[in-house]
Order: sequence, then structure tokens, then C-alpha cells
Amino acid sequence: MNKHSLEIAILGAGFAGIGTAIRLKKAGIDSFTIFERAGEIGGTWRDNTYPGAACDVPSHVYSLSFEPNPGWTRKFSPSEEIQAYLLRLVEKWRLRPHLRLQTEIESARFDEARGVWTLTTSAGETHEARVVVSAVGGLVDPSVPDIKGIQSFGGEMFHTARWKHDYDLTGRRVAVIGTGASAVQVVPGIAPQVAKLSVFQRTPAWVVPKLDKRYSERRRRLQARFPLLLRASRFTQYALSEIFGPMVFLDSKRLSALGEGMSLRHLQAQVQDPELRRKLRPHFQFGCKRILISDDYWASFERENVELVTDAIAEIRHDGIETKDGRLHEVDAIVLATGFAVSLARAPFEITGRGGRVLDDVWAGGAVAYKGMSVSGFPNWFVLMGPNTGPGHTSVLVYTEAQIEHVLQAIRRIRDDDLRYVEVRQDVQDRYNARIQARMPHMVWHTCQSWYLSPDGSNHALYPGFAFEYALRSRRFRARDYALVRF
Repeated sequence: MNKHSLEIAILGAGFAGIGTAIRLKKAGIDSFTIFERAGEIGGTWRDNTYPGAACDVPSHVYSLSFEPNPGWTRKFSPSEEIQAYLLRLVEKWRLRPHLRLQTEIESARFDEARGVWTLTTSAGETHEARVVVSAVGGLVDPSVPDIKGIQSFGGEMFHTARWKHDYDLTGRRVAVIGTGASAVQVVPGIAPQVAKLSVFQRTPAWVVPKLDKRYSERRRRLQARFPLLLRASRFTQYALSEIFGPMVFLDSKRLSALGEGMSLRHLQAQVQDPELRRKLRPHFQFGCKRILISDDYWASFERENVELVTDAIAEIRHDGIETKDGRLHEVDAIVLATGFAVSLARAPFEITGRGGRVLDDVWAGGAVAYKGMSVSGFPNWFVLMGPNTGPGHTSVLVYTEAQIEHVLQAIRRIRDDDLRYVEVRQDVQDRYNARIQARMPHMVWHTCQSWYLSPDGSNHALYPGFAFEYALRSRRFRARDYALVRF
């Protein structure tokens, strides 16, 4: 590395990492490397290939605004189309030479005198970078439930994010553990195929109609020929999500009742059995946990070969799952639809910043960052989709694109002024996070237990407000909020 060269490391090759790389290329900056621990790009959409896997955000919003795709075949894209979209972008922007696949970063240490981060891989290699953009994502490592006897099961068992495509479920007795975002897709995806499907539910969820549809060939041709049509569709879908946002994130019984009424009408239409409806009806406030969307999940329980099990699991045995009522549910395969191990107060690996401070120590009381991106004491380190940047009601890419713009402006400032580093001021970070946490009591998320909350009940996951507000506040790099340190 030359003394003042601007080497940039991007960690992760999902939407955020690929989007950052494209924006750098567009800005004429080629001095970056993308580190990805897996063997291919794609992140969530590389890993989640289970039957029925799709996005629960409309396709035209769940794509990069600076790389629109007129060719989506459905209103809600299946996972293979999203992965194909990302792969096309990699080829279009010639990102392959910048990729270091199967390279997992295990530690990072900042050299204050040189203004350089040293990244160490699991293979013991070291790489230096002036700027690090962490785009590792939170939904990466599958969560395996702590159930007694889980290792003793004699059949096939796998997580939805590690689907075994070489195992044929046809005619098998299958259990699905979990009733969250992946379960509402995989249950109707495999129900027609299996002999018996037992779905183990701990907590029911609010489900609203997906209203999915196929886009005609004519519509796709028109969108390709007239980009304004595609932009109009994207804006309309985004605007609708913002309009309905308060119904999802505000702690308002009146607004929540609107969402609950919509969901209960959907339940009434899909399930005829009153007892089954009772078991599927949630008893927490609408929006407190993730809202699920599906046109056919609840209807799957009307099938003769599908059973909803609400008794708690006591243990897993060699030949099945025993519930606390003493019943043994004999199954050939277990599908874990149990989500991901989301750590809201830990760094993805050991990160040592200025003065030897360790990020895990700084975050001991909960993860905090200025606008979710910058942490005082960790210069030139930017986090995409960091603390308090998760959306509860709209496309995550609205947030991600604002962050990429912020980081790009910071990189330009470092390059143009030949800075050693930029570091967010501690008082600015503290003031920002105090305002974020002051809003939380007005949000619905504190009214029940969910993965959104840390053990102490604080919320370091979601942004308490509209996406447009976050984007407007975050897209600009304001130099006065940072210490600008020269060589």
C-alpha cells in the first residue's frame, strides 16, 4: 500500500456490499476489494433456496434504484430471480476481479499512526485498507433451537437456509419447527408434496394478504422501453408502505386495530374451523413482532395432511418429536424454520479501534452507532444496516442506499483532502442515540417479547420512524459531525 493510497475493503457480497461496489465504480473509484466468506455472492438470496422462498417486499422496491430491473416476473420476486439479478450486476459492473470469495475476516485492528485497518482472515492472511465498509448483514447464521435431544434424531434435519435439495420430501412425514417469515413460505411450498406435515407453533403471528401476481410479458416490455413506468411503480409501492407505516410501528391501539382487523378477516376467509382459527390468532399487538404476508399459509392448515401442533416440544427423539402432552409425532424429516442468530450487541468478529478499544466492550450495554453507520473510536469504519436501522414496514434497501451515499461522500472527503481518517465525535453519537431511544416508548415494539429487543428490553434493531426521514437525515456526510484528522 502506498503511503496515501485509498484502499477500501467491503465485507460481505450481498445487496449492501454489491451496491456499495457499484456506487464506487460509478464514482470512478476502483481501489476496493470485496471479501465474502461464502463461495458465491448473494447473501440471503444465495442461502435461502427452500420451496416458496421469496421476498416479502414488492420487487420494484426491493431492487437498487440505480439499477432498476424491468424484468421481474412477479410482484414479489422468488429468491432465484433476486439472486440472478445480483449475479447480473456483478457481471455488468465487472466486479469479479474485486471479489475475494471463501475469505472470512476473523479480526480487524486499526493503526492510528498510519490510518490503516489490518484485516486478518481465518487462513491467517492479512490485508490492509484505509476504509472498511462492513456489509456483513444480520440474517446470516442459522439459529438452531436449544431443544432436548435434538442431536439424537435419526432422520433428516436441516434449516430452511441450508435446504437439502438432494433429499426428496415426496411422500414423507415432515415436521416444520417455527411459524415465522420462512415458515409461512415453506409450509405451503411443501404441503402438497408430503404425506404428512406437522407444523409446531410456539407463538402465532399476524398474517396479512400478500396479493401476489404475475407480471405479464407486455408489462415487462413496456417497463423496459419506458423506464418512467418502472420508476412510477417503484415510487407508488414505496409510498404505500410509508402511508401504512404508522399502523405497523406506532404504539397506537386505534391504528393497530386496523391491521388486526385486516388480518382477522384474512384468517376468517382462509380457515373455516373455529378451533383452528383460535389457535392461529395472535394475542399481541399488531406490529410488535414482524408482520407476515401470505396468500396461502393459513389455508394450508385446511389440508387433510397438515396439522398445527401448539403443545410445546418436550424433546426430540430418534424417530420423532415428543410434545409436553406426552404425544410422539413420528416424522422422517425435520425442517428448522427458526430464523437466524441475530446478535444485536456484538461485533461480527473482533474489531479493535483507536487506542486499543474493542467494539464488543464498547457495545457491552447495547450496540449504538451514529445513524447506524459510524462508531466513535473506530475511524474510517462504516457499518451498513447497523444498530437501529432496520425497517419494520418497508424495503431495507431504502435505508441501505442512503447509507451507501453517506459512505461514498465520506470516502470522497478522505480522498480529496488526503485525510488520515474521519471519526464520528462521541458527543454527536451520544446525542443522536439519546434521541433514537427517546422515541422507542412511542413504538409498538416494546409491548411484547421479540428478537427486536435486547435482554434488557431496549431496542437496538429497528429505526423508530419513516424510511424517508431516515434517508433524508442520513444520506449526507456532515463533516462537522466528525473529527477530520490529517496525516
